[in-house]
Amino acid sequence: MKDIIILPGIGGSGEAHWQSRWERSKPEMRRFQPADWDRPDLADWILALDRTVAASATPPLLVAHSLACLLVTHWQQVSLHAVAGAFLVAVPDARSASFPEEAAGFANPPSQTMRFPTLIIASADDPFGTLDYAHARADEWGSGLVEIGPFGHINGQSGLDDWGQGKALLTAFSAGLAKSHRA
Repeated sequence: MKDIIILPGIGGSGEAHWQSRWERSKPEMRRFQPADWDRPDLADWILALDRTVAASATPPLLVAHSLACLLVTHWQQVSLHAVAGAFLVAVPDARSASFPEEAAGFANPPSQTMRFPTLIIASADDPFGTLDYAHARADEWGSGLVEIGPFGHINGQSGLDDWGQGKALLTAFSAGLAKSHRA
């Protein structure tokens, strides 16, 4: 598997979160480091992601959760660095009442096709983004979409532990990227 950058959302994905568990178990996974996980600043997060991607020996695969999914959409418009693709889990709707006020700078994500392959993973009962919203973003961004059933915000409170289904989806997505580069 290629170099993988873990992109947590607001709060930084705690110890029980599948991203933290994956990162501990796979040395090829590393986390980007913005200045503040709790008071996200879009410009700072973009710079942190750009630095992390630039430090990769080959175009990495991005594994984003929640607010970091919106980060990826903004970042890909301003960065020239290549990535293999982005695995976007639990894309939040910045227009929903549950969207954190401190993340308002991430609102209005670009609506055009992403410049690299993307796969959105969505839960049927995500309080931060409906399935209809996930479908609309997939259409706009040219993303694949997998609905995984009712798992809330697909986070540490979802009871997913190491989230085996997510690992399988990431492995399949990564394998598809490798095939498309050989074709």
